Amino acid sequence: MSSPAITSETLPAGPAATPLDDMDSLIATYEQRIFRFHLVSIRDHDLALTLTQDTFTRAWAARASFRGDCAIFTWLMRIALNLIRDHTRTDRFRFWKKVSETAVDVSDVSEHIPHRESSPEAALIAREQLALVWDSVARLSTRQRNVFMLRFVEELELAEIAEIAQLPISTVKTHLYRALATLRAEHNGARRGEHAKESL
Repeated sequence: MSSPAITSETLPAGPAATPLDDMDSLIATYEQRIFRFHLVSIRDHDLALTLTQDTFTRAWAARASFRGDCAIFTWLMRIALNLIRDHTRTDRFRFWKKVSETAVDVSDVSEHIPHRESSPEAALIAREQLALVWDSVARLSTRQRNVFMLRFVEELELAEIAEIAQLPISTVKTHLYRALATLRAEHNGARRGEHAKESL
């Protein structure tokens, strides 16, 4: 990822003696994952870089408020998610409705998504699967989309997603169930349409 280096020296001064004082180590550990979440959420490379930097800037400024009641990554992801929400609200962001005009290519995004299998074949299959569902994911509600990506892109547990999204775990389960039901319905319908065309 080609972004200007973020270090503690480039961040504004703030209170000391917190678990987040070693921001350089935190950036080295979590920057790629935070960037990936922003990129798959908004599919705009430059904006994802900006929001990633903003995530760490906000974390540094608010580090005295970190109480240690959740993992540092969970806390950072909560900031990242709030930044996406703020951007959507304040700029009336309509990227998902114009995805074909402005988005980075799905294959570019998929390079940042982790795969359990490392073979080129497995990576190709993962990219193709992502391309198939991407437009449907774009049409999900904001909360359903966030929960879906946290579960299947970041591979987080439901309890972690609940902490990040600050929702009851039952609500997270409901959003995930509805997202999956929507995706299944759309792709089952698409497959039936393809079979109908083949039979003509």
